[in-house]
Amino acid sequence: MEFTVMTFNLRTFTGRDGDNVWPNRFRRVARTIEDIAPSVIGVQEAHREMLHDLEPLLQNYRWLGEGREVGLTGELCAIWYNEAEIGIKEQGQFWLSEEPDRVGSRGWDGQCTRICTWARMYLKAEPRNEFYMFNTHLDHRGQIARENGIALIWRKLSERRAALALPAVLTGDFNVTPDNPVIRFMRGLQELDGERAQMTDAYPALEGAPGATYHGFRGGSEGEPIDYIFVTPDVRVLHTAIDRRTIDGGYPSDHYPVIARIRLP
Repeated sequence: MEFTVMTFNLRTFTGRDGDNVWPNRFRRVARTIEDIAPSVIGVQEAHREMLHDLEPLLQNYRWLGEGREVGLTGELCAIWYNEAEIGIKEQGQFWLSEEPDRVGSRGWDGQCTRICTWARMYLKAEPRNEFYMFNTHLDHRGQIARENGIALIWRKLSERRAALALPAVLTGDFNVTPDNPVIRFMRGLQELDGERAQMTDAYPALEGAPGATYHGFRGGSEGEPIDYIFVTPDVRVLHTAIDRRTIDGGYPSDHYPVIARIRLP
């Protein structure tokens, strides 16, 4: 079974963004999603109010996840899914910290509280085809927090896979370029905390070099990506793309969405 996955940092609504404030952008975000029609989307920097703005424009989609702060407020790493195509078996969330089950806990040298949201999903056209979807946003300042956070995600993902032997997808804004130990770890090129991940980067299925995925509302592609889609080795990435369009005269976000067409085993 084939379907499309997207990762998309929406840019928080709390920034001083001039003409690029959220009320001027959320229809562009919805248009992007409608045009690409992914089955599953991992979004970052999403506040609950932003998700509520999108709901009436994305009537085929539902979302899951909770805020990262105490009281489950603040930014979410929400997972959107096309309800006609995707069903949910279970879902959860953990904090990227020394106490991953403690709501609002901040880890290591991180500047912000960080989370990973996950769900066990199935394809309604073929309910036996289940998979895990994980979505995260690593810290923008703390390298130790990024390294320990991704190692924690790998352990949690591996534990869940071991129980049911299901394929898995990880999306997110990792806040690092491909030469960073975080990405080298995910590609199986480097150990972190005595472990080595076994996941496949979606970018080799892209035609040409990926270029930048963060653009600060300036556009362009010069640079390197910080947004990624990884899959377990039993998942085949058929095609990868980065959507660099403007819509109605502006960019939907300060990040470009990354899209991968994948096939489950």
